[in-house]
Amino acid sequence: MSQNPSGKSAAIVAYFTIIGSIIAIFMNSEHRYKFARFHIRQAFGIHFIFIVFAPLASGFNNWMITFSLYIFYMVLWFFGFFNAISNKTQAIPILGNLFQKIFKAL
Repeated sequence: MSQNPSGKSAAIVAYFTIIGSIIAIFMNSEHRYKFARFHIRQAFGIHFIFIVFAPLASGFNNWMITFSLYIFYMVLWFFGFFNAISNKTQAIPILGNLFQKIFKAL
């Protein structure tokens, strides 16, 4: 039986909307587990990018652009979420390392 890393519940909660990321920040504020901090940064970055680009994509009034944004968001979300469930600290493709640098205060 494999050992679960400390902070796994906060890491998983972080992937459930931006509100989940904020809740996970508070869940992890007392102990500051490295595993949870890593995934909170990843999830917060994914949600932040989506919130910033969704209004821009919908402004084009083109379903292909909007659909592409949703596919990009879902692929990154599934990758990060399944890494959290699998106890891995692998950064999401393309933006993961950037999120670790930008959100290092979380």
